Amino acid sequence: MPENDYLSNLMSPKEWLLRIVFWGGALAVGAVAVLFALGAQISYQWFQTMLSISPWLAFVTLPLGLVFSLWLTRHYFEGSQGSGIPQTIAALEVKNEERLGKLLSLRIASGKIGLTLLALLCGASVGREGPTVQIGASIMYSLRKFSKFTHPDQMKGLIIAGAAAGIAAAFNTPLAGIVFAIEELARSFIQRTNGLVLTAVIFAGFAANAILGNYTYFGTVSTSIGESMGWLAVILCGLAGGLAGGLFSRILISANDGWGGL
Repeated sequence: MPENDYLSNLMSPKEWLLRIVFWGGALAVGAVAVLFALGAQISYQWFQTMLSISPWLAFVTLPLGLVFSLWLTRHYFEGSQGSGIPQTIAALEVKNEERLGKLLSLRIASGKIGLTLLALLCGASVGREGPTVQIGASIMYSLRKFSKFTHPDQMKGLIIAGAAAGIAAAFNTPLAGIVFAIEELARSFIQRTNGLVLTAVIFAGFAANAILGNYTYFGTVSTSIGESMGWLAVILCGLAGGLAGGLFSRILISANDGWGGL
């Protein structure tokens, strides 16, 4: 880029508006992801408190809670069903704005948060990883209303960056957010996208650390391996886990194909 064009772009009010909106969105994704994580922990703790009163309450709260969640989804949060990651991947291929709004929006993000917390409160076996991806993508995609992100690569970049920022902030793992964006969403780290992803992850990380500090989502382990036989066990466990995971995936694929390939 010529020096004059670079300076013009750097000083352009329009370009600075785009940057400020994008940075603000990344901070919002980080804050929402962390608050969602805290809400999930509180919901699970409330469920455990309920079980301490009587384990049989789960047989009442779970079916009633799931039915209520279904009713809310169909009447108020249509489009918030699903794990979140497939919906985000599908959004990258949709070019029609109306159809895209059925996959990513602030309404869907709100529903994703509320329904996930309700499910955890009732005792459902759900996680927040997938929902966090769609929530982050929805928040970033909604930025188009505040500034003119019109280029197709910009729109895809917003979606990918939002999803990556959500993962990075929720688990305090910036590299995991970047790798997730590469492997699951972008499939290739194109130059027009990588700057958006890196910037979103950094700002989302700032927001997460401002709220919770440098936390470890998965906790810490103090156990150490001091003998050679211990490392042999690690290798054997890795091989066994890989073979079992591959076999399980093979069975699922074959079942989906009507057992024809097994």
